[in-house]
Amino acid sequence: MVRLAEADVSNRCDPGAPRSLSEAIVALVDNFTIETTPGSAAKIPDYRTHLRSGASVAVTFLPGSDFAETIATAVRLRREGFEPAPHIAARSVPSHAELDSWLAQLAGEAGATRAVVLAGAVASPLGPFAASMDVLDSGLLDRHGFTQISVAGHPEGNPDIPDQAIAEALAWKNDFAQRSDAAFEIVTQFVFEAQPIIAWDKATREAGNSLPIRIGLPGLATLKTLIGHARACGIGPSIQYLLKQARNVTKLMSVSAPDRLVTDLARYRLEDPETCIRGVHLYPLGGLRRSAAWSYAVADGAFTLKRDESGFSVERPID
Repeated sequence: MVRLAEADVSNRCDPGAPRSLSEAIVALVDNFTIETTPGSAAKIPDYRTHLRSGASVAVTFLPGSDFAETIATAVRLRREGFEPAPHIAARSVPSHAELDSWLAQLAGEAGATRAVVLAGAVASPLGPFAASMDVLDSGLLDRHGFTQISVAGHPEGNPDIPDQAIAEALAWKNDFAQRSDAAFEIVTQFVFEAQPIIAWDKATREAGNSLPIRIGLPGLATLKTLIGHARACGIGPSIQYLLKQARNVTKLMSVSAPDRLVTDLARYRLEDPETCIRGVHLYPLGGLRRSAAWSYAVADGAFTLKRDESGFSVERPID
Protein backbone atom coordinates (compact mmCIF):
# COMPACT_ATOMS: atom_id res chain seq x y z
CA MET A 1 0.00 0.00 0.00
CA VAL A 2 1.18 3.54 -0.73
CA ARG A 3 1.42 5.41 2.54
CA LEU A 4 1.88 9.15 2.95
CA ALA A 5 5.50 8.77 4.00
CA GLU A 6 6.28 6.62 0.95
CA ALA A 7 4.78 9.29 -1.31
CA ASP A 8 7.23 11.88 0.10
CA VAL A 9 4.48 13.87 1.75
CA SER A 10 5.38 13.17 5.37
CA ASN A 11 5.21 16.02 7.85
CA ARG A 12 8.47 15.01 9.48
CA CYS A 13 11.30 17.50 9.10
CA ASP A 14 13.35 16.69 6.01
CA PRO A 15 17.11 16.67 6.73
CA GLY A 16 17.51 18.33 3.33
CA ALA A 17 15.16 21.15 4.27
CA PRO A 18 15.95 24.69 3.01
CA ARG A 19 18.54 26.61 5.01
CA SER A 20 17.84 30.11 3.75
CA LEU A 21 14.82 32.20 2.84
CA SER A 22 15.69 32.08 -0.86
CA GLU A 23 15.96 28.28 -0.75
CA ALA A 24 12.66 28.07 1.11
CA ILE A 25 10.92 30.20 -1.53
CA VAL A 26 12.23 27.95 -4.32
CA ALA A 27 11.23 24.80 -2.43
CA LEU A 28 7.71 26.11 -1.86
CA VAL A 29 7.06 26.99 -5.51
CA ASP A 30 9.18 24.32 -7.22
CA ASN A 31 6.46 21.66 -7.39
CA PHE A 32 3.56 24.04 -8.01
CA THR A 33 0.33 22.81 -9.52
CA ILE A 34 -1.94 25.01 -11.60
CA GLU A 35 -5.58 25.19 -12.64
CA THR A 36 -7.43 25.53 -15.91
CA THR A 37 -11.04 25.53 -17.07
CA PRO A 38 -12.58 23.97 -20.17
CA GLY A 39 -13.56 27.51 -21.19
CA SER A 40 -10.01 28.84 -20.99
CA ALA A 41 -8.70 25.70 -22.70
CA ALA A 42 -10.60 26.74 -25.82
CA LYS A 43 -8.50 29.94 -25.90
CA ILE A 44 -5.13 28.21 -25.43
CA PRO A 45 -3.81 26.72 -28.70
CA ASP A 46 -1.19 24.59 -26.94
CA TYR A 47 -0.50 24.30 -23.20
CA ARG A 48 3.10 23.41 -24.00
CA THR A 49 3.65 27.06 -24.88
CA HIS A 50 3.20 27.98 -21.21
CA LEU A 51 3.79 24.85 -19.10
CA ARG A 52 6.69 22.43 -18.80
CA SER A 53 6.22 18.75 -19.53
CA GLY A 54 4.73 16.75 -16.68
CA ALA A 55 3.07 19.68 -14.90
CA SER A 56 0.02 18.77 -12.83
CA VAL A 57 -3.02 20.70 -14.09
CA ALA A 58 -6.35 20.70 -12.25
CA VAL A 59 -9.40 20.85 -14.53
CA THR A 60 -12.42 22.59 -13.03
CA PHE A 61 -16.04 21.53 -13.28
CA LEU A 62 -18.44 24.41 -12.80
CA PRO A 63 -22.06 23.92 -11.68
CA GLY A 64 -24.38 23.39 -14.62
CA SER A 65 -21.62 22.59 -17.12
CA ASP A 66 -21.18 19.37 -19.07
CA PHE A 67 -18.68 16.98 -17.51
CA ALA A 68 -17.78 15.83 -21.02
CA GLU A 69 -15.91 19.14 -21.36
CA THR A 70 -13.83 18.35 -18.27
CA ILE A 71 -13.04 14.91 -19.71
CA ALA A 72 -12.10 16.39 -23.10
CA THR A 73 -9.78 18.94 -21.46
CA ALA A 74 -8.14 16.18 -19.39
CA VAL A 75 -7.62 14.07 -22.54
CA ARG A 76 -6.03 17.04 -24.28
CA LEU A 77 -3.70 17.77 -21.36
CA ARG A 78 -2.51 14.16 -21.33
CA ARG A 79 -1.93 14.29 -25.10
CA GLU A 80 0.18 17.43 -24.69
CA GLY A 81 2.31 15.83 -21.97
CA PHE A 82 0.71 16.91 -18.68
CA GLU A 83 -0.85 15.25 -15.64
CA PRO A 84 -4.57 16.10 -15.58
CA ALA A 85 -6.25 16.35 -12.17
CA PRO A 86 -9.99 16.72 -12.90
CA HIS A 87 -12.36 18.17 -10.32
CA ILE A 88 -14.97 15.72 -9.04
CA ALA A 89 -17.72 17.90 -7.57
CA ALA A 90 -19.80 15.55 -5.42
CA ARG A 91 -23.05 17.50 -5.41
CA SER A 92 -23.09 17.75 -9.21
CA VAL A 93 -22.87 13.99 -9.78
CA PRO A 94 -26.32 12.70 -10.81
CA SER A 95 -25.80 9.02 -9.95
CA HIS A 96 -23.39 6.33 -8.82
CA ALA A 97 -23.40 4.88 -12.34
CA GLU A 98 -22.59 8.26 -13.88
CA LEU A 99 -19.62 8.77 -11.58
CA ASP A 100 -18.40 5.28 -12.43
CA SER A 101 -18.62 6.13 -16.13
CA TRP A 102 -16.85 9.50 -15.74
CA LEU A 103 -13.96 7.99 -13.80
CA ALA A 104 -13.65 5.15 -16.31
CA GLN A 105 -13.36 7.67 -19.15
CA LEU A 106 -10.86 9.82 -17.27
CA ALA A 107 -8.69 6.81 -16.49
CA GLY A 108 -9.06 5.13 -19.87
CA GLU A 109 -8.97 8.09 -22.25
CA ALA A 110 -6.91 10.66 -20.30
CA GLY A 111 -4.74 8.27 -18.29
CA ALA A 112 -5.75 10.27 -15.21
CA THR A 113 -4.49 9.05 -11.84
CA ARG A 114 -5.06 12.35 -9.98
CA ALA A 115 -8.30 14.01 -8.93
CA VAL A 116 -9.50 16.96 -6.89
CA VAL A 117 -12.52 15.82 -4.85
CA LEU A 118 -14.74 18.52 -3.38
CA ALA A 119 -18.39 19.10 -2.51
CA GLY A 120 -19.04 21.70 -5.20
CA ALA A 121 -21.04 24.92 -5.13
CA VAL A 122 -24.50 23.40 -5.57
CA ALA A 123 -27.15 24.04 -2.91
CA SER A 124 -28.93 20.68 -3.29
CA PRO A 125 -27.17 17.49 -4.46
CA LEU A 126 -28.23 16.27 -7.90
CA GLY A 127 -27.69 12.68 -6.85
CA PRO A 128 -26.56 10.46 -3.97
CA PHE A 129 -23.35 12.35 -3.14
CA ALA A 130 -23.86 15.21 -0.68
CA ALA A 131 -20.19 15.71 0.23
CA SER A 132 -16.71 14.85 -0.95
CA MET A 133 -16.55 12.11 1.70
CA ASP A 134 -19.38 10.29 -0.07
CA VAL A 135 -17.35 10.15 -3.29
CA LEU A 136 -14.24 8.98 -1.45
CA ASP A 137 -16.18 6.36 0.49
CA SER A 138 -17.75 4.95 -2.69
CA GLY A 139 -14.50 3.16 -3.56
CA LEU A 140 -14.78 4.20 -7.20
CA LEU A 141 -11.60 6.26 -7.23
CA ASP A 142 -9.64 3.24 -5.99
CA ARG A 143 -11.36 0.98 -8.49
CA HIS A 144 -10.30 3.18 -11.39
CA GLY A 145 -6.71 3.61 -10.25
CA PHE A 146 -6.66 7.15 -8.89
CA THR A 147 -3.59 7.27 -6.66
CA GLN A 148 -3.24 11.00 -5.83
CA ILE A 149 -6.24 12.76 -4.32
CA SER A 150 -6.58 16.43 -3.42
CA VAL A 151 -9.28 17.53 -1.01
CA ALA A 152 -10.45 21.05 -0.15
CA GLY A 153 -9.06 23.09 2.72
CA HIS A 154 -10.81 26.12 4.20
CA PRO A 155 -8.29 28.32 6.06
CA GLU A 156 -10.73 31.24 6.11
CA GLY A 157 -13.86 29.18 6.63
CA ASN A 158 -16.68 28.58 4.18
CA PRO A 159 -19.87 30.68 4.15
CA ASP A 160 -21.91 27.58 3.30
CA ILE A 161 -20.44 25.20 5.90
CA PRO A 162 -20.29 25.63 9.71
CA ASP A 163 -16.79 25.62 11.20
CA GLN A 164 -17.55 22.51 13.26
CA ALA A 165 -18.60 20.60 10.14
CA ILE A 166 -15.38 21.68 8.39
CA ALA A 167 -13.31 20.42 11.33
CA GLU A 168 -15.15 17.09 11.41
CA ALA A 169 -14.70 16.64 7.66
CA LEU A 170 -10.96 17.26 7.92
CA ALA A 171 -10.66 14.70 10.71
CA TRP A 172 -12.59 12.18 8.59
CA LYS A 173 -10.32 12.79 5.59
CA ASN A 174 -7.21 12.27 7.71
CA ASP A 175 -8.59 8.97 8.94
CA PHE A 176 -9.62 7.91 5.44
CA ALA A 177 -6.19 8.78 4.03
CA GLN A 178 -4.56 6.37 6.46
CA ARG A 179 -6.82 3.58 5.19
CA SER A 180 -6.47 4.40 1.50
CA ASP A 181 -3.94 3.24 -1.06
CA ALA A 182 -3.87 6.79 -2.47
CA ALA A 183 -1.68 9.71 -1.40
CA PHE A 184 -3.76 12.62 -0.12
CA GLU A 185 -3.13 16.35 0.15
CA ILE A 186 -5.17 19.45 0.98
CA VAL A 187 -5.53 22.26 -1.56
CA THR A 188 -6.91 25.56 -0.29
CA GLN A 189 -8.88 28.32 -1.96
CA PHE A 190 -6.71 31.25 -3.06
CA VAL A 191 -5.71 33.63 -0.28
CA PHE A 192 -3.88 36.95 -0.08
CA GLU A 193 -2.20 37.13 3.31
CA ALA A 194 -0.06 34.65 5.22
CA GLN A 195 -1.05 35.23 8.85
CA PRO A 196 -4.57 33.71 8.66
CA ILE A 197 -3.05 30.72 6.84
CA ILE A 198 -0.32 30.24 9.42
CA ALA A 199 -2.87 30.38 12.25
CA TRP A 200 -5.04 27.82 10.45
CA ASP A 201 -2.11 25.47 9.83
CA LYS A 202 -1.19 25.55 13.52
CA ALA A 203 -4.78 25.03 14.64
CA THR A 204 -5.47 22.12 12.31
CA ARG A 205 -2.15 20.49 13.17
CA GLU A 206 -3.01 20.80 16.86
CA ALA A 207 -6.35 19.15 16.08
CA GLY A 208 -4.58 16.23 14.41
CA ASN A 209 -4.18 17.10 10.74
CA SER A 210 -1.23 15.33 9.13
CA LEU A 211 -2.15 15.80 5.47
CA PRO A 212 0.26 17.95 3.46
CA ILE A 213 -1.15 21.29 2.34
CA ARG A 214 -0.94 23.27 -0.88
CA ILE A 215 -1.79 26.91 -0.40
CA GLY A 216 -3.85 28.50 -3.17
CA LEU A 217 -2.05 31.46 -4.74
CA PRO A 218 -3.82 34.09 -6.83
CA GLY A 219 -2.07 34.39 -10.17
CA LEU A 220 -0.74 37.61 -11.58
CA ALA A 221 -3.65 40.00 -12.16
CA THR A 222 -4.69 43.57 -11.49
CA LEU A 223 -5.90 44.44 -8.00
CA LYS A 224 -9.32 45.17 -9.48
CA THR A 225 -9.51 41.66 -10.98
CA LEU A 226 -8.31 40.01 -7.77
CA ILE A 227 -10.83 41.87 -5.61
CA GLY A 228 -13.63 40.88 -7.98
CA HIS A 229 -12.69 37.19 -7.83
CA ALA A 230 -12.25 37.34 -4.05
CA ARG A 231 -15.71 38.76 -3.50
CA ALA A 232 -17.31 36.28 -5.90
CA CYS A 233 -15.65 33.35 -4.12
CA GLY A 234 -16.37 34.53 -0.58
CA ILE A 235 -12.74 34.97 0.44
CA GLY A 236 -12.47 35.78 4.14
CA PRO A 237 -10.19 38.00 6.25
CA SER A 238 -7.22 38.09 3.88
CA ILE A 239 -9.20 40.11 1.33
CA GLN A 240 -8.58 43.07 3.66
CA TYR A 241 -4.95 42.96 2.53
CA LEU A 242 -6.09 43.75 -1.03
CA LEU A 243 -8.60 46.38 0.00
CA LYS A 244 -5.93 48.31 1.91
CA GLN A 245 -3.77 48.42 -1.21
CA ALA A 246 -6.75 49.46 -3.32
CA ARG A 247 -7.13 52.67 -1.31
CA ASN A 248 -4.50 53.97 -3.68
CA VAL A 249 -6.66 54.22 -6.81
CA THR A 250 -3.62 54.30 -9.09
CA LYS A 251 -2.77 50.76 -7.95
CA LEU A 252 -6.14 49.27 -8.95
CA MET A 253 -5.02 48.58 -12.50
CA SER A 254 -1.45 47.60 -11.65
CA VAL A 255 -0.57 43.91 -11.86
CA SER A 256 -0.10 42.26 -8.48
CA ALA A 257 2.07 39.17 -7.85
CA PRO A 258 1.88 37.02 -4.69
CA ASP A 259 5.54 37.58 -3.83
CA ARG A 260 4.87 38.86 -0.30
CA LEU A 261 2.57 35.92 0.45
CA VAL A 262 5.11 33.37 -0.81
CA THR A 263 7.92 35.06 1.12
CA ASP A 264 5.96 35.03 4.37
CA LEU A 265 4.97 31.38 3.93
CA ALA A 266 8.55 30.40 3.10
CA ARG A 267 9.80 32.21 6.22
CA TYR A 268 7.21 30.33 8.27
CA ARG A 269 8.47 27.01 6.87
CA LEU A 270 11.98 27.93 7.96
CA GLU A 271 10.79 28.83 11.45
CA ASP A 272 8.54 25.79 11.84
CA PRO A 273 9.75 22.83 9.74
CA GLU A 274 6.92 20.69 11.12
CA THR A 275 4.33 22.76 9.26
CA CYS A 276 2.00 20.84 6.98
CA ILE A 277 2.42 23.49 4.24
CA ARG A 278 4.37 21.77 1.49
CA GLY A 279 3.61 23.60 -1.75
CA VAL A 280 1.35 25.96 -3.69
CA HIS A 281 -1.46 25.73 -6.21
CA LEU A 282 -1.84 28.52 -8.78
CA TYR A 283 -5.21 30.00 -9.69
CA PRO A 284 -4.32 31.93 -12.89
CA LEU A 285 -6.94 34.64 -12.37
CA GLY A 286 -5.15 36.99 -14.74
CA GLY A 287 -4.38 34.36 -17.37
CA LEU A 288 -2.31 31.19 -17.54
CA ARG A 289 0.63 32.62 -19.48
CA ARG A 290 1.66 35.29 -16.99
CA SER A 291 1.10 33.18 -13.87
CA ALA A 292 3.01 30.19 -15.27
CA ALA A 293 5.96 32.36 -16.36
CA TRP A 294 6.16 33.95 -12.89
CA SER A 295 5.98 30.55 -11.17
CA TYR A 296 8.76 29.03 -13.25
CA ALA A 297 10.96 32.08 -12.70
CA VAL A 298 10.54 31.71 -8.93
CA ALA A 299 11.03 27.94 -9.02
CA ASP A 300 14.25 28.47 -11.00
CA GLY A 301 15.52 30.94 -8.40
CA ALA A 302 15.42 33.83 -10.87
CA PHE A 303 14.36 36.43 -8.31
CA THR A 304 15.89 39.01 -6.01
CA LEU A 305 14.82 39.42 -2.40
CA LYS A 306 13.91 42.90 -1.27
CA ARG A 307 16.31 44.31 1.29
CA ASP A 308 13.81 43.96 4.09
CA GLU A 309 12.92 40.43 2.91
CA SER A 310 9.25 41.41 2.70
CA GLY A 311 9.00 40.05 -0.82
CA PHE A 312 10.97 39.68 -4.03
CA SER A 313 11.00 40.63 -7.69
CA VAL A 314 11.55 38.18 -10.53
CA GLU A 315 14.55 38.83 -12.73
CA ARG A 316 12.86 37.72 -15.94
CA PRO A 317 10.56 40.11 -17.81
CA ILE A 318 6.94 39.00 -17.39
CA ASP A 319 4.57 41.20 -19.34
